[in-house]
Amino acid sequence: MRAGRPWWARIPDPVVDAVVVAVAAVDVLINLGNASRLATATAAVACGALALRRRFPLTVFLLTLPASLMVDIVFASFAALFTLAEHSRDRRLLIAGAFLFAGASAVPWPLGNVGSHERAWTLIYFLYTLATAAAPVLLGQLVQARRDLADRLAEIEKAREHERLLHSQAVLARERAQLAREMHDVVSHQVSLIAVQAGALQVAAKDPDFKEGARIIRSLSVDTLDELRHMVALLRASGGRVGELSPQPTLADLHKLVSTSGIETTLTGELPSAIGTPAQRALYRTVQESLTNVRKHAPGAAADVRLWHTGDRFGVTVTNNAPTRPSLPLPGSQHGLVGLRERAELLDGTFESGPTLDGGYRVTLRIPTDAD
Repeated sequence: MRAGRPWWARIPDPVVDAVVVAVAAVDVLINLGNASRLATATAAVACGALALRRRFPLTVFLLTLPASLMVDIVFASFAALFTLAEHSRDRRLLIAGAFLFAGASAVPWPLGNVGSHERAWTLIYFLYTLATAAAPVLLGQLVQARRDLADRLAEIEKAREHERLLHSQAVLARERAQLAREMHDVVSHQVSLIAVQAGALQVAAKDPDFKEGARIIRSLSVDTLDELRHMVALLRASGGRVGELSPQPTLADLHKLVSTSGIETTLTGELPSAIGTPAQRALYRTVQESLTNVRKHAPGAAADVRLWHTGDRFGVTVTNNAPTRPSLPLPGSQHGLVGLRERAELLDGTFESGPTLDGGYRVTLRIPTDAD
């Protein structure tokens, strides 16, 4: 809606106010003549007050009336009445303003010099000025109605966009639920068979190298099953389904996760107890995925898990040093890191990952303190 505004609506307000004050001053200079000092002062006040007409429309309009009474000027009161009509929704106030403007413009000054003949012309001029005053009132009301209509259209467009977002989220949830079922019914079953067969080969093998290879296959299959289980749980949860019957992990489970990670890991720092459950799950999954990657891609490396919080953010940083022995050539799809980044975005947070200068790797999750 902003891009569709007319060119005059895109002029900065200070520029418009300066032009209005300048035109009012020219109107005063043309019609001032031999006016008294009092009339000149009221005209100056009327012109200067127009600079504040947006903030105090009623007060500025009242300040222009004495100038309209003492000097034959029109623009200052017209501009103030237009601004009052643009900002006010009180129709009675606007009608009263039109009558006051017509009266101030029609009544001769000084008031004691009104003769019987002039009274008739005063009434005629009053009615003429009253009809003229309808122009700024109606124009101001028209601008107000146009602004209300634009706001309403913006609200409707925002509601439609929200509806489209909800629809896309529902479609995505159904697709994730379908993917979770396929992974559980097909992929998990196949990986389970691989683990069973590898275990049988490990028991039956006589050659040490062959036995070690079977053990590695079985170990990787078990780790893959564990990651699949967590991935299926995440997909089902985002699809509106319950992924697991067991409770979701929290920060209290980090110590157990670190102690059972199978690598040398230190856990430092602490976080406030008022952190929401979604944020706690995101922190736990970040540590879990990071330690799993260290175990898979950096054999022999030690890891450091640091919890931290500042005034407006909290999070976790997981850093590992360089591996001490070569890792197995396993394919890296980066799906785990993508999932962590999606979790961070759902909480309006940020996720960063990348290698360190000493050959290690660092993962950082930052979450705002006001996140749900």
